[in-house]
Amino acid sequence: MKITIHILILLTLLSIEKTNGQIIYKLSDDSIKSSAILKKSISPVSFISLGIIINNSKSEKKFNTYLRNKVGNNFEFKIDNYLQFSPIVEMYSADILGIKAKNHWFDQTKYLLIANFISSTITITLKIIINKKRPNGGYHSFPSGHTSLAFTNACVLYNEFKDTSPVLAYSGYALATTTGSFRMINNAHYLSDVLIGAGIGILSAELVYYLEPLKNFNPFKKTKNITFVPQIKNDSYGFYFAWNF
Repeated sequence: MKITIHILILLTLLSIEKTNGQIIYKLSDDSIKSSAILKKSISPVSFISLGIIINNSKSEKKFNTYLRNKVGNNFEFKIDNYLQFSPIVEMYSADILGIKAKNHWFDQTKYLLIANFISSTITITLKIIINKKRPNGGYHSFPSGHTSLAFTNACVLYNEFKDTSPVLAYSGYALATTTGSFRMINNAHYLSDVLIGAGIGILSAELVYYLEPLKNFNPFKKTKNITFVPQIKNDSYGFYFAWNF
């Protein structure tokens, strides 16, 4: 019975071709794609699982105390407020410099917005439901919104440039990790908050690149002479858009 089940599963994953009298078995495109998303889910699911395990534990509170003792209880350096957007700046800067990406800039923007909508919705909902107290006395600590946003942006950057510029692709994760680290150093979050935020961010972006929502919607695909640049000023964020006719 077990052998029969295994054979049925194998046949489901395989497509059959007949060439010159020979039968060739190979994995179907859908199976390969499904396998790829499962592999990409390992890291974020691990982050989320570890975060759930250590949430509200003595160990994470001791780790928080250790960090604060190292930097000083009055330490505060709010670079994390800006680093969370760094992967976005990197992506559009690379587009302007002509570095080849997986998608057109409009598709990048489309997937970026959808991924951030998903991760933000999940993060904000959990914050409200769980209402965990922050180490600095505030609330809505679980999970970290800064970290979730940073890793969502980093994962979009990674998917766009992993095949053409690996250093650029992975740099977003370095910036996102720094963002999460400073959320703890600044006494705004515990380790579990950051781990789960990272997991949510990566999963949200990977899901979008797997499903490719609104894949064929791009009114600018054949349009040239367009400038699209992110802008960050003091307390405001936005985009500069110009279209030369």
